[in-house]
Amino acid sequence: MKLYGFFRSSAAFRVRIALNLKGISYEQASIHLRRNDQDAPAYRALNPQGLVPALEDDGQVFIQSMAIIEYLDETHPEPPFLPGHPADRARVRGLAQIIGCDIHPINNLRILRYLADPLGHDAKTVGIWYNHWIAKGFESLEALLSRDEQTGAFCHGDAPGLADICLVPQCFNARRYELDMTPYPTLRRIFDNCMKLPAFEKARPEAQPDAE
Repeated sequence: MKLYGFFRSSAAFRVRIALNLKGISYEQASIHLRRNDQDAPAYRALNPQGLVPALEDDGQVFIQSMAIIEYLDETHPEPPFLPGHPADRARVRGLAQIIGCDIHPINNLRILRYLADPLGHDAKTVGIWYNHWIAKGFESLEALLSRDEQTGAFCHGDAPGLADICLVPQCFNARRYELDMTPYPTLRRIFDNCMKLPAFEKARPEAQPDAE
């Protein structure tokens, strides 16, 4: 498999975690988002959306991190990223989608660039925007996870899954923008448990070949 990503991309980070948890070996190709590699004709031919990640496997190219993660889960069933019961799967998907659908899309690089140019907001204002939406999402996640007995060492039980794969990169983003994590003890505990695992540690941005 070949993963097209960028070391700091949250979505590519998710897929690296997923590949590592499944024990799948893969090649990495860096698409440097700040240098606009995503607009190069060769990459646009591969992924017309011009976003990362993209995963090439057996002659096919898959896009969108959540779809890629579910593809990996279906083609490599062990260890599973989703629990067996439909209600439990819906719970995990809901937790993951708070990040994947509500927090991340309005905080990714192309949105931040648009806030700065052409809208003219300075770095401080952009940072306030960024942390506001992380905090709103983390408030909901903390409430949902802290009161539910299905929460264990990880978001669902005592093995990492889809929700944890999404949570960890978002916590890295919060750290980079210096969001106060004190109000989210459950998230911090789960994050710490995840980072004890080699699959998460090896996927972190600083450990990637294209890290700067």
